[in-house]
Amino acid sequence: MNDRLTFKDILALGFMTFALFVGAGNIIFPLIVGLQSGEHVWIAAAGFLLTAAGLPVMTLVALAKVGGGIDELSKPIGRQAGMLLATLCYLSVGPLLAMPRTATVSFELGIAPLVGYNDTLLFFYSLIYFSLSIVISMYPSKLLDTIGHILAPAKIAALTVLGIAAYLWPAGSHIPAIKIYQNIPFSCGFMNGYLTMDTFGAMVLGMVIVNAARSRGIIDSRLLTRYTIWAGLIAGVGLTLVYLSLFQLGSCSGELVPAAKNGAVILNAYVQHTFGSIGSIFLAGLIFISCIVTTIGLTCACADFFSQYLPFSYHTLVFILSLFSMILSNLGMNHLIQISIPILTAIYPPCIFLVVLSFTKDWWNYSPRIFSPVMLISFLFGALEPLRNSTLFSYLAWMKFLPLADQSLEWLLPSLLVWFTMVIYDRILGPKKVTVR
Repeated sequence: MNDRLTFKDILALGFMTFALFVGAGNIIFPLIVGLQSGEHVWIAAAGFLLTAAGLPVMTLVALAKVGGGIDELSKPIGRQAGMLLATLCYLSVGPLLAMPRTATVSFELGIAPLVGYNDTLLFFYSLIYFSLSIVISMYPSKLLDTIGHILAPAKIAALTVLGIAAYLWPAGSHIPAIKIYQNIPFSCGFMNGYLTMDTFGAMVLGMVIVNAARSRGIIDSRLLTRYTIWAGLIAGVGLTLVYLSLFQLGSCSGELVPAAKNGAVILNAYVQHTFGSIGSIFLAGLIFISCIVTTIGLTCACADFFSQYLPFSYHTLVFILSLFSMILSNLGMNHLIQISIPILTAIYPPCIFLVVLSFTKDWWNYSPRIFSPVMLISFLFGALEPLRNSTLFSYLAWMKFLPLADQSLEWLLPSLLVWFTMVIYDRILGPKKVTVR
């Protein structure tokens, strides 16, 4: 057994982490932001990078520090609340949203341009897609070999070709930004970074990365922490480079598809314009590898988590989760994106504060006094945000007047105020008294 990872294995672990992150959303969302933000593309990109690259890396570092998964990270909010949050995160990046989306996007981006689109083709594609995912996910101890040494390098090579092409052969110049990006480009980019779900992904994939290191015989907790942080940093650099190239590609494709509604349309148009028919085959391969790797990682993570609490084995859950995801994937990409927005708007704010607060845990006399109220308020305001413009919830109209409400960040100031208040409360009460029986 090894007591340290070789340099090659550290790189493979970092490549695997990067490959697990780069799925459907990581490709389609920066493209549409780049197209719609026009002359403000790099301001929008800064906001996007904060939530889609910065927060995931911070999350992996936070998980590495506590030496566990999201259940360990969420201990300060109590066992039941932590379990609820963990369950919501695993379901969101698992069978409810991310896993179905990877199959749907890989079909609409890679396969449909070659064979056409209809519901029957999508069904058979999703059946093959999830069958392959099941086969590989049944052997989680082999992920560093199958993904880190084989699939991840192929994925990186394909993304590198696409990124270089975006700068060498732009399809044209940008078009004027749509109204919302003219007014609040940074916040729009910030909110679109939510949709990649990479912060959730980091929370659930943390243990996959640790287990991959353990498969090489690493048992020392300090080394596991160090390797997880290195893997996160390598993945963060890779994500940033990919996003920058996709922003460039989207920004310079406005003349091709000025009315595009999603990134799939943009990418298809650019590849056809730049590479012709052979580009469609290249794109199909790139998207398939990108999405299947993410699906495998999420399947392993979700099956491992739920097997601890449900009366099903890991292998049975791999099958159940994949079958459920396959069924949902047949809803289509636009429907899945619309479903995901209110869910992510509610869950992302408390997750952001959980990660940020985890770095301050040792500052307080009793950290649950800080964590629980701040996360609760951020969740409530985040959950109410999609409802405030509805006529059915007219009594929530007052939320429109909160600071940053026009940027969909009305949860931020109330959460910070509660944080400040609870810090004073914590200082007044002092350390929690332990009752000796």
